[in-house]
Amino acid sequence: MIEILALLSASAAAGLRIGVPLLIFGLLQGHDLWSKVPILSHLSPALLLACLSSWSFLELYASKKLWGQRILQIIQLLLSPLVGAIMGLAVASATATPHWLIAVIGGLFALVLQLVQVGWFYRLRGLPLWAVFLQDTLCIALVLFAFDAPWQGGLIALILLWFALRSAKQWYNWYHKSC
Repeated sequence: MIEILALLSASAAAGLRIGVPLLIFGLLQGHDLWSKVPILSHLSPALLLACLSSWSFLELYASKKLWGQRILQIIQLLLSPLVGAIMGLAVASATATPHWLIAVIGGLFALVLQLVQVGWFYRLRGLPLWAVFLQDTLCIALVLFAFDAPWQGGLIALILLWFALRSAKQWYNWYHKSC
């Protein structure tokens, strides 16, 4: 059960940002860096550190501007299922659950959270700065919780899922009132 909550926490972080959770995950591994992460373990740690540091900086900087949010939304929408699956597999590697199921759950969870962000972005015509800072903080906290406090991280991830479902219902009602 704890592994599933850690999986949800890590995948939720991937649904908020792409580079930041992978970078933090690698740095938390110590001298092994990304050696336990599927797909990334086959790449050079120095190259990964450079690429993920640059991408994380770009994500954190560009997300504060409207044009940056638009560009990041497209890239994150395409890559969040892959990063969610990678993060889920990396965190829940010790569980008896089949790896393909972990990857599917992690990828879909990240995609759902990313779709909600895209929906709010277009509904509000850009995310307010306080929401972007909240995303950054939640992303970092969820990665840390996935390792140190999976119960709390999983609970936060489930609250985010509840918020996503509630948002979808609100958008559905809004759409049908406008028709």
